[in-house]
Amino acid sequence: MACSVHILRLGFQKTQNRSTRFSTSSASPSLRGFASTLSKFYGPRIRSDGRNLRRGLVQIAAMDEDWASVSSFDDWDDNEGISGRNSSILSSSDGEDSDTEFLVIPTTEVDLPHRIGSHLDRSDAVTAAAYQFASLRGRRRRFGIQPGVFINMGLIAFSVMLLLFVDWCSWKIVRLPLPSFYLTRPFFISAFLASCAGIFFVPLLDSLKVHQIFRKEGPPVHTSKRGTPTMGGLFFIPIGVSVAITIAGLSSVEVYGAAAATLAFAAIGLLDDILSFIRNHNYGLPAQTKLFLQVVVGACFSFWLGTADISSPYSMKMLVPLPSLGLVHLGKFYIFLTAFCFAAMGNGINLTDGIDGLAGGTAALAFIGMSIAVLPISSDLAIFGASMAGACVGFLMHNGFKASIFMGDTGSLALGGALAAMAACTGLFFPLFIASGVFVLEVLSVIMQVSFFKATKCIYGTGRRLFQMAPLHHHVELCGLNEPLIVVSAYIASSVLALLAGYVGLVSV
Repeated sequence: MACSVHILRLGFQKTQNRSTRFSTSSASPSLRGFASTLSKFYGPRIRSDGRNLRRGLVQIAAMDEDWASVSSFDDWDDNEGISGRNSSILSSSDGEDSDTEFLVIPTTEVDLPHRIGSHLDRSDAVTAAAYQFASLRGRRRRFGIQPGVFINMGLIAFSVMLLLFVDWCSWKIVRLPLPSFYLTRPFFISAFLASCAGIFFVPLLDSLKVHQIFRKEGPPVHTSKRGTPTMGGLFFIPIGVSVAITIAGLSSVEVYGAAAATLAFAAIGLLDDILSFIRNHNYGLPAQTKLFLQVVVGACFSFWLGTADISSPYSMKMLVPLPSLGLVHLGKFYIFLTAFCFAAMGNGINLTDGIDGLAGGTAALAFIGMSIAVLPISSDLAIFGASMAGACVGFLMHNGFKASIFMGDTGSLALGGALAAMAACTGLFFPLFIASGVFVLEVLSVIMQVSFFKATKCIYGTGRRLFQMAPLHHHVELCGLNEPLIVVSAYIASSVLALLAGYVGLVSV
């Protein structure tokens, strides 16, 4: 029986709507089925690459001449998941001298023979071999370790070593004997509970279709994240607050005040997320209304500080310890500083929450830095900061690259309120701005972008942009850096800032 060589040409072309088109030469139905099987596994990789690929050749040799007449993928009906809702039929560009156009991309698993023996047609054997060959690469990609796992492990290792070191030498800092694993224990408990809660909470939000809505002005690569659940702050913020209250004890006034401010900011963020979900766009509360509510909460918290019986080593309130300057009494200006910090921290973390794992990891490091700084003044607030840091790490188990859930405004505003409350109760605003250096930089990038645009519009008649996109992490992303590299860079910077904030806080006290 004569043998022949069949060559199948696969052409890939990028289209304007970012979908990939395929074209095949006139070939036998079995060869087209072979191409469909390979395209199922290699098509997504080609689409995600984002570059035009040159034509390639797939060569099938030593086939019988009657091989093209046997049944193939084309003989399967719609019930096998090849056509209808679970498939896409695409064509190449119109009006060009090209080959005959054909492609069916299956999106569900197909049934193949479990045994390939001599009683089966050779087309079935080739089809099964092609399917298994293509499955090898897909299986390796499916079970491969994501970069976010390594990033999270590095963050956890650094946090644990730092907290263990502080626990080991805490008696030198506080001059009082503290229980073993004073900061490490709430960190681990919150991290474990938050990671476990996410296992049940993420599918629940997904089933309720509480999905993140992206703005059209955002980076184009973020369109692949459509359909990701949001409002993750609903499960990890209450865990961090509850663990802190339980471990610190029911008599800690500072922890209760910080918890109340955190939950108040979480309520503002929840209202914003709900309005965005109901209106089906990414604009919930108006910016002025959201800012006004944050300032009101900050002002009320400051008035509460003036009346609450908070233990302080200074025997006075409204004091700000500064390195080399000592204690500075601000008086009524303390109220304005507190309100400003609440609004700045809430919006800072909210702006930073634009890349998988960026806001959660940097917030965890900021909480650790503040826990070290406030330890000599209020050891209970140090527990609160360690617990919130652990809750952020537990959330990162589901929010790291690639994220299965976003924290939403519910989580980002609550984290900002918690950090501001820790600073307001102790007067350590200077260490707060150091530990939150990444958030400060994000806010400044937005302010600079808006100011530069308005200034150039007045001068030249047309507004110009200082960055490609604000906040800063989007500008870096559009410059070509991928998300894991941006997150790692931010974590390294936040680690250094957390160490510096802790040191400055201890020296100031």
